[in-house]
Amino acid sequence: MRFGRLCALGSIAAIIGVIAPQQAARAQDADQTQDDAAANGTATLKRYNLHGQTTFIGQGTPPFPSPYEGENSLYPNGETRETWTATLAAGLRIDRSNELYFNPEMFQGFGLSQTHGVAGFLNGEAQKGGTVVPEIYVARVFYRYTLNLGGGQETLKDAFNQVAGTRDIDRVTFALGKMSVVDVFDDNSYAHDPRTTFFNWSIWEAGGFDYAADQKGYTYGMALELNRRDWAARAGYYLEPIHSNAQQLDWQLFQRGQYVAELEQRYKFVSQPGTLRWLAWTSLANAGSYAQSLAISQDTGGDPNDTILTTRETRVKYGFAANVEQALSDDVGVFARLSWSDGQSEVMSFTDIDSSLSGGIVLNGALWGRQEHRLGIGGAINAISEPHRQWIGAGGLGLLIGDGKLDYAHERILEAYYLLPVCDPLLLTLDYQFVDNPGYNRDRGPVSAFAARLHADY
Repeated sequence: MRFGRLCALGSIAAIIGVIAPQQAARAQDADQTQDDAAANGTATLKRYNLHGQTTFIGQGTPPFPSPYEGENSLYPNGETRETWTATLAAGLRIDRSNELYFNPEMFQGFGLSQTHGVAGFLNGEAQKGGTVVPEIYVARVFYRYTLNLGGGQETLKDAFNQVAGTRDIDRVTFALGKMSVVDVFDDNSYAHDPRTTFFNWSIWEAGGFDYAADQKGYTYGMALELNRRDWAARAGYYLEPIHSNAQQLDWQLFQRGQYVAELEQRYKFVSQPGTLRWLAWTSLANAGSYAQSLAISQDTGGDPNDTILTTRETRVKYGFAANVEQALSDDVGVFARLSWSDGQSEVMSFTDIDSSLSGGIVLNGALWGRQEHRLGIGGAINAISEPHRQWIGAGGLGLLIGDGKLDYAHERILEAYYLLPVCDPLLLTLDYQFVDNPGYNRDRGPVSAFAARLHADY
């Protein structure tokens, strides 16, 4: 079965390898034409585009110390797992202001231990529901409207969900449809895409940001952004799942859902570009209370996984994230994120983290004579609130963690990856992660995870 999937991936990569250089040459010519046209004010708009990507990740852990394990524990005897995604991205520009985008996607595979055992999970492509047979679904389908307000123009290169053309620097953008919250919020040039950058959930994303999503990471919603040359402000509303970790979304519009706001400031530091983002969010969701569930369990002797169901009602949850990226030179960049949520009620969508501090450095291979290579080193420290840890310690099962009992300690993660081209457009990434106190449990681990990623796009 694994050999068959590798052969299929190889076939797709071979096809892309034939098509992509031609596409890239045409795109480069088109980009140059757009740049020249933008300079003299005669740019024409491209009407449509078509892109695709495929990503295969194989990952494994050797045996590690574990005196006990629970239903949501990382398997201690060693294992290997793989995931595979393929995405098609079609874009249509109706006119200078109106665009439509459609992303069908395929997913196959499993995260380690069925995507359990570590809050800062080890494979950014892993979904909470794995599958042996490839599953096809709609990842994104959305409408985008741009109101151009002047302030000069910038050129848009042809890319995923971006048709080549020009737009005003000062603008208002509105998006409506099915998408990912993090398509719009908490961006970071050095750590935001597990298909090309860091693998770990709490490094490529703000761990404490429980962003609204179904089990595949997508939801319906809307976002509005005002962009200026040196700053941007954006806000959005998105549907939450009907309960924690559900695939079905809650369509009680504006009675439940998540509200997100972000302020982005762009600046120069010692002549190098940097960006600081401040994000705040609040959710109204059908969630259970950790403290109430634990109190009922202590009074009745009931299982906390049962008693938390009886406490579910519309609850308010809130949090924030700060996110900075800073170029130190053309070939060196650093980043950091700090995030927090109140941690009083169930995690709805992302992972079992209530606060997180992460950061790292990314080096371009030009520093050692390999222009297309990249080295990234990052780390994260994750934590959960006192009510959350007491509930997990009493036997509660979170979205990803639950060892049956808990000797609590902060989860600490170190990751290093090396990306290099195999053949255009195929990229190979080798990745190593070290996890101390997996699932916040000092009784288990530490754990090492080794991975290889093949990624191609056109």
